[in-house]
Amino acid sequence: GLRHPATATATAMVTSVNEVEAKLDATKLAEGVNGNGVDKAAEQREKEGGSDDSDEGEGAPDTETSEAKKKRNKKKRDAKKKKAAAGGEGAAGKRDGPLEQTNPPSVPLHLLFRDGKFPAGELQSYKDDNLWRETSAEKREQERLQFDTINEVRQAAEVHRQVRKYMKTIIKPGIPLIDMCETLESTVRKLIDERGLDAGIAFPTGCSLNYVAAHWTPNAGDKTVLQYDDVMKIDFGTQIGGGG
Repeated sequence: GLRHPATATATAMVTSVNEVEAKLDATKLAEGVNGNGVDKAAEQREKEGGSDDSDEGEGAPDTETSEAKKKRNKKKRDAKKKKAAAGGEGAAGKRDGPLEQTNPPSVPLHLLFRDGKFPAGELQSYKDDNLWRETSAEKREQERLQFDTINEVRQAAEVHRQVRKYMKTIIKPGIPLIDMCETLESTVRKLIDERGLDAGIAFPTGCSLNYVAAHWTPNAGDKTVLQYDDVMKIDFGTQIGGGG
């Protein structure tokens, strides 16, 4: 009734192999892999027709060439760049309104107001017998027809306002008048986007001191310096198409 030693050894080996296979099956199940070495989760996603890679797009064929993928990804990158560009320009940051002026001012005004319409400034109403100038349909139509000319004057006026604002921060006792005038006129040229006689400064900057009433401007090499007790009258102009 005793088993042969060789038979007992073979039975023990079979038992050991079965135990190893059982452990391997348990490990595969824990890792989500079936008996054929296929990821069950991936198998399920394929059945549902989905994909985890949103950048590659749904239902993209497995046979897509490398060149086709490059072209598609390039289109996506270009679309993102266009969207970012449409949102605004860099650090200026205002998406729908005007951009911000730099300090010192250097951005041409037409880039600040991209719709081409410049600030109207302060409007004063007519009174009494002249009120008809505002209520008359004929006058309103005439103003509409002259909008382009009025808009150019408003552009020149806004340049003048921004230059005045900046110059107030740098005009101090001790500044050479030739440097002051050159800075002022250079800023006007940048903001108005100087175009020969079509747009630029209207006349040389006047900076008359004390008993000089008006129209004095320093020539090249002039050494005049603004003193603490000086009274200075600054006169400068901007023009577009001769108006301003």
